[in-house]
Amino acid sequence: MEPPTVLFVCVKNGGKSQMAAALARQHYGDAMHVLSAGTSPGQGLNAESVAALEEVGASTAGEAPKPVDPQAVADADLVVIIGPEAQLDAGSTPVQRWVTDEPSTRGIDGMERMRLVRDDIATRVRSLSTDLGLRS
Repeated sequence: MEPPTVLFVCVKNGGKSQMAAALARQHYGDAMHVLSAGTSPGQGLNAESVAALEEVGASTAGEAPKPVDPQAVADADLVVIIGPEAQLDAGSTPVQRWVTDEPSTRGIDGMERMRLVRDDIATRVRSLSTDLGLRS
């Protein structure tokens, strides 16, 4: 049986969707096929996102912002749209929208902010095992 494919999408594909993808690859390994993309990809990965991931041993090696591929959307078992800004028509593919904690609204910035965002996303990634019937 093929592992489920999950596509994580945000606007720039430089921060939150890359975090979710890296954390999912770390947590599920070969039990999940993980992709990420952006609705309006940026020029590079967010350095603080990468640093926050490295602190927990998750890697973005070889990753770069990329646009949403309609075929990847169609082939995915689940599309996770991260944040309220990203808009995507996923057709018949199941979609979850994660509106993650935004510590900057509470005056928390820098690496402290990024760690809180990472931890929120990590909790949500772990919950996918229930949604997709995977062992966590």
